[in-house]
Amino acid sequence: MSTNGRDQVLARVRASLRAAERAAMHASDHPGPPQPPRSDAQRPDRTHAELVDLLAERVEDYRATVVRTDEAGVAAAVADALADLDPGDVAAPPGLPDAWRSHGWRDGTAASHDELQTVQAVVTACRTAIAETGTIVLDHDADQGPRRLTLVPDRHVCVVRTDQVVADVDDAFAVLRPAEPGRPVPPMTFVSGPSATSDIELQRVEGVHGPRTLVVVLVAAPVPG
Repeated sequence: MSTNGRDQVLARVRASLRAAERAAMHASDHPGPPQPPRSDAQRPDRTHAELVDLLAERVEDYRATVVRTDEAGVAAAVADALADLDPGDVAAPPGLPDAWRSHGWRDGTAASHDELQTVQAVVTACRTAIAETGTIVLDHDADQGPRRLTLVPDRHVCVVRTDQVVADVDDAFAVLRPAEPGRPVPPMTFVSGPSATSDIELQRVEGVHGPRTLVVVLVAAPVPG
C-alpha cells in the first residue's frame, strides 16, 4: 500500500473513531428507554416447517453442507459426512447419544489443544438454531463438549433436531436463559457457517478461527403418535 493510500485509510479510521465517540457521548447525555423485543405482530408469519427450510437455506448460504434425515438415519448421515476420513481421527463429547456414534471415536473433552490438533473432525449436538440468521448455538453441555473441541478440529459435524429450530435471536435467548434465576449463563458459541474471514486484500480465508468445514445434519422430529 502506498503512503498516500495508508494515510487515507488511517484518516477514515480516525474519522470513524471520532464519530463513534460523539455518538457514545450523545447516548450517555440522552439515555433513552431500552428497545422492546420485537412483537409477534412484527414477525413474519411462518410455519415451523418454513422456519426449518429457512434455516437450511441460510446455513447453505454460508457454504456449509446440510443433510436432512430422521432419527433413524442420523448415524448413517454422520458416517457419510466423515466417510472420506475413514478411519480418521474423530472426537465427540461423552454426552452424544450412543446411537449417533461410531466405534473408535475419542472423547475430546479432556484433550489438550495440542492433542486436538491431530483430530480431523468433531461430532456434536447443539442447543438451538436460529432460522433467520442461519446460526447454530452451542452452550457446551455434555452432548457438545467444551468450546475448544468445536473450534480446533478442521471439520465440525453438528446434529440439529428440527424441534430445536427457533425463528429469531429473541426466541433463541429465551431457550438459552438459565432455568434457575440467578444461575450463571454458560459460555456459548454461535456458529454461522464454516470459520471465515478476509485478509488485507479482502480475499476470503477459511479456517482461521475454527473449522473450515461445517456439516449440519438436520434431523426431523418424530411425528407424535
